[in-house]
Amino acid sequence: MSTAAQRLAGCPPPAASSPPAGSRSVGRGRRTPLPSFNAFYEAYHTRVYRFLVAAVGLPDAEDVLQETFLAALRAYPHLDREANLRAWILTIAERKAIDAYRSRTRRAIALDALPEIGTDPPEAQEPFVWRAVRDLPERQRSAVFLRFVGDLPYRDIARFLGCTNEAARRSVHEGLKRLRAEWSQAGILSND
Repeated sequence: MSTAAQRLAGCPPPAASSPPAGSRSVGRGRRTPLPSFNAFYEAYHTRVYRFLVAAVGLPDAEDVLQETFLAALRAYPHLDREANLRAWILTIAERKAIDAYRSRTRRAIALDALPEIGTDPPEAQEPFVWRAVRDLPERQRSAVFLRFVGDLPYRDIARFLGCTNEAARRSVHEGLKRLRAEWSQAGILSND
C-alpha cells in the first residue's frame, strides 16, 4: 500500500529506520523516549475530544474519540520517533471523523423508533458555526478544523493535506471567505 493510501486509510505513518528504537530527537543529537501511551493519552485526549465535537458533533464525538485512540494505540509502537505527536493524533482523528461522516450517511433510520413528540435532533443543539464548517468542501473543512480547532501551524496542515504551505493557507482563507459570504447573505454577519 502506498504512503498516500495509508494516510487516506487512517494508517500510521511508516516507522523511520534510522533512529534507535525507543528514542525521539529533541534537539542537537539528543534522543528521548516517547512518553508512555497513558501519558500521551492524558496529554492529548481533551484536545482531540474538542476537535471531534467540532468535526462530528456532540452525539458521535465520544465514539470517534475511542476509535481514534484505539488506532493510535495499535500504531504507537511503530511511530516515527521524530513525529509531531499532536499533528499525528489529530490526523488520525480527522480520518476517523471522515469515516464517521461516511457511515452516518449510510445508516438506516427505523421508522417505528421515531418519538411521538417532536424533539430537536442533537445537531440542532450544537453551535451553528460548526454545522456551517462541516458543510464546507472537504479540503477547506479539514484546513479550517486543523487551524482553529487543532491549533496547528500551516506547515503541519500542509503536511496533513499533502500540499504546500501556501496551498494550506489558501484553503483556510477560502473556507473562511465562503463562511463569511454565507453568513452575510443569511444576515448573521454584517458587512461592516
